Amino acid sequence: MKRIFLSAALTALPLSAQADDVTDTLKSAIEAYEAGDVQYALEEIAFARQLLQAMKTEGLAGFLPPPPEGWSREVNTEMSAGMAMFGGGTGAEAEYTGAEARFTVTLMADTPMVAAMAGMFANPMIMAASGRIIRVGRQKFLDQDGELTGLINGRVLVQASGADVAVMLPVLEAIDFEGLGAFGL
Repeated sequence: MKRIFLSAALTALPLSAQADDVTDTLKSAIEAYEAGDVQYALEEIAFARQLLQAMKTEGLAGFLPPPPEGWSREVNTEMSAGMAMFGGGTGAEAEYTGAEARFTVTLMADTPMVAAMAGMFANPMIMAASGRIIRVGRQKFLDQDGELTGLINGRVLVQASGADVAVMLPVLEAIDFEGLGAFGL
C-alpha cells in the first residue's frame, strides 16, 4: 500500500520536475523501502521534504518587492528553518536599506501562529482596539507603533518594521497581494 502511494505521488509530478533532485530522492526512498531499508527510506523522504520546503521558500521570497531606487535589498530565506518553533510553515524576509532608513519585510505562510491570528484580522473591532488600521491597496494592515501587519487570504502574514510607515508603504504597495494570497494553493 505504501509503495503504491509513493509511486502515485511520483507519477503525479509534472514531467519537467521528474529529473530533479526531489524525484531522484523520492525514487531512492522507494528503492530503499522495496529493499526493506525503512530507516534509509525515511531519511530520503525527510531529505525530499527539505528540498521541497526550500523550493516553496524560494517561491515565497519571490513576492518580496525589489528595493526602491537608491536602496538595497538583502533577502533571507533561512528563516524557514526556524519556522519549526511555530509549528512549521514557510517564511522569507528582506531587509531594505536606504541612505536614511532600514526596515524589514517578513512573509510567513501556512503557520499555526498565522492561523491563530486570522480571527483578530477578520474582526475590525478587535483590529481597531489593537492599533490603527491602514489600507495598502485593498488589504487591511494594523499599525502598532510603526510596525505594520497584514493577513492576506487568511494564511499569509506580511509584516514591515524598522522605519517610518511612510517609508515602508511604497514597498508594501509593490507586493502582488493577489498572487501572494494564492501562494502554495
